[in-house]
Amino acid sequence: MTDKLNVLVRVDLDHARAQVQAKGHVTVHNLQALYVVVKRANALKEGLDLELDITKAHVDPEALEQLQDCSRTHHLPAKIDPRQSHCTLSVLPPRHTDTMRSQLLAA
Repeated sequence: MTDKLNVLVRVDLDHARAQVQAKGHVTVHNLQALYVVVKRANALKEGLDLELDITKAHVDPEALEQLQDCSRTHHLPAKIDPRQSHCTLSVLPPRHTDTMRSQLLAA
């Protein structure tokens, strides 16, 4: 797997849905770039249901925790979205996290 972050956005404005799919390695450092993509997708239409698909990504535990916080609060971090616009974001979690990988390697 590459450390490079690869992002694909699919938008269905008729049904007010969008999917942001990320592959590669998601870290707390490149998470900001992913937030910007999500923010731009969210701005396309009010009430848009956003899905962040990171099932095929390698996601650091701290980055996953931050993404889940955004999903729970319905807001992106204030430094990304100072207006704190409502963001209906659901996160499809990765198949494996660093913690899972460490446990598998230790077994």
